[in-house]
Amino acid sequence: MIAMLFLTLSCAQPALPSPPPSTGAPAAEATAPETSRRPGDKLTISIIYDNNVYDQRLEAKWGFSCLIEGLEKTILFDTGGDSATLLHNMKELKIDSQEIDVVVLSHIHGDHVGGLSGFLKENGNVMVYLPRSFPESLKESIGSFGAEVNEISEAKKLMTGVYTTGELGNGTREQSLVITTSKGLVIITGCAHPGVVNIIRKAKDIVPEKRVYLVMGGFHLAGESASRIESIIEQFRQLSVEKVASCHCSGDETRRRFRQAYGEGYIESGAGKIITVP
Repeated sequence: MIAMLFLTLSCAQPALPSPPPSTGAPAAEATAPETSRRPGDKLTISIIYDNNVYDQRLEAKWGFSCLIEGLEKTILFDTGGDSATLLHNMKELKIDSQEIDVVVLSHIHGDHVGGLSGFLKENGNVMVYLPRSFPESLKESIGSFGAEVNEISEAKKLMTGVYTTGELGNGTREQSLVITTSKGLVIITGCAHPGVVNIIRKAKDIVPEKRVYLVMGGFHLAGESASRIESIIEQFRQLSVEKVASCHCSGDETRRRFRQAYGEGYIESGAGKIITVP
């Protein structure tokens, strides 16, 4: 076993066993616009791990993870801060780890990769998309479970109707997911370290779609001033964001102000929340 500690958000990266070196991903490919994922399918996003509680059966811990269903493949986006909570909450939500095909890791912080080792012990037969900037030792460790590692640098298509923004940001490098639907784009962020507005703009560059149906996840706005939050809300409006589900590191004040500004367009979220997009 190798243990690596990253002093990021006071969270430890999980200890994973050391395997033979894994093969890197091919170069990023150009993207093309799509109008939908699969006609007639419903996109379902279940928040498994969050520091806010929606379903009282679930445990709340600092971190984020969600399950995305209704696509070509089922995706686990981030893995929260620890395996025990992740797997407990999956059990409560009746999520079978064996039915997950893909894991997407947004960034290196422990509250997003902390549950990875425990999940991979349950199901190592997955493709793991992670930022190329991740340590080589971690990539190799993931491969020891039998998982295939695909390194992400630039924006690219992952499957029908699903794109990664590629690594963004000058500090913490982070990728977000962009999903096309008949209602517009669905954008899922881990912590939005590169700036949530920048992520939305990048998503609209990747897929030339004027409408953004939903932006959800951590917005990294906890502790920000009221004027800063209001400016973000105004930019959401300008970017035609219809619905918002802020959680994790967004902050209580951010959630309150988005709730007030968006009214019925604001989706209360937290561990156990299930969002369905027609």
